Amino acid sequence: MSHAMKSVAIAGAVAAALSAQTTTAEAAAKEKCYGVSLAGENDCAAGPGTTCAGTSVTDYQGNAWTLVDAGTCEEIDLPQMADGTDRRGSLEPQDRDLPA
Repeated sequence: MSHAMKSVAIAGAVAAALSAQTTTAEAAAKEKCYGVSLAGENDCAAGPGTTCAGTSVTDYQGNAWTLVDAGTCEEIDLPQMADGTDRRGSLEPQDRDLPA
């Protein structure tokens, strides 16, 4: 293998490693936020009887999560509940807005 070919191979390996590291860092910068997705738009965990992504049946369902940027979950602006109580995202499942 020529010197030039070795250099290209090494550069490709370094680029691949840096790309993988960036992807991992981006994934680490996300967190599960419960109670912020619209019906059918959750990323996963929509409570008993559901499987995963897109299975929530209620807007802002408290036991369904969506990935959001780390540190933003509890700051997402959501509409108030019917009784006027503020609705907030949570890093833990909530017992609100659950399907009947």
